Amino acid sequence: MDKAWCNRWALVTGASAGIGVALAKELAAGGVHLVLTARRLERLEELARSLRAKHAIRAETYAADLSQPDAPVKIFEITERRGMEIDLLINNAGFGQYGELPQVKTQRLLDMVQVNCSAVVHLTRLFLPGMVQRRRGDVLILASTASFQAVPYISTYAATKAFDLLFAEGLAEEMKPYGIRVCALCPGSTESEFHAVAEQEQFTTKSQETAEKVARTGLEALSKGKSCVISGFGNYLGAQSQRIVPRRLVTRVAANLFRPNKKQ
Repeated sequence: MDKAWCNRWALVTGASAGIGVALAKELAAGGVHLVLTARRLERLEELARSLRAKHAIRAETYAADLSQPDAPVKIFEITERRGMEIDLLINNAGFGQYGELPQVKTQRLLDMVQVNCSAVVHLTRLFLPGMVQRRRGDVLILASTASFQAVPYISTYAATKAFDLLFAEGLAEEMKPYGIRVCALCPGSTESEFHAVAEQEQFTTKSQETAEKVARTGLEALSKGKSCVISGFGNYLGAQSQRIVPRRLVTRVAANLFRPNKKQ
């Protein structure tokens, strides 16, 4: 992990579970002070207490629901009032939903776009000006291996992650002149609550990566100035192989894998 982050502040969204918790632990072990945000305050406070005791870092918590459009501003204002300069922004919060589009509740889909895309753009826009002014700062955006193809039955989720990937890669080039690094972290199936929340546990693979491994991969890639990293060699091969196969065929194969009548 980059030693430059030591004794600086990082903001981690979605820090109450899975990759968010793993990122917080990895950063705290490196001496990074943390602002942890998610919906579940009790989980955040428990994590913050543990990290303070174990690593002697500062850890602040703030309960926020990023499906609410005003949440990013509220998070930003909290850090401003407390005088915390965020030098590492980790847009980790996100969720998916399995099912045929007409069967998924409309609000669930719209909330997904809000959390996975709009909140990412909004938070990044709020914190980047300070980084530009200081000529230092980094942004890690959680994308997915689903970023690289259409995935029927989680179509909206895959589309939001494609947005995150392209947003991060474009922004990485924009921010280079200011010394700011931006990276999209693309994990595959990971040990977390994601599949349960998305109601697609039947498609959980046996070869899941740990959240800790994914977190380390993302932070290492960001510190090296990479604009994108795919966690796991098998996931990398899978994502790259899609480039030589017709997109329609890739989508059709995915549809056969995820079609509801294929449940086991």
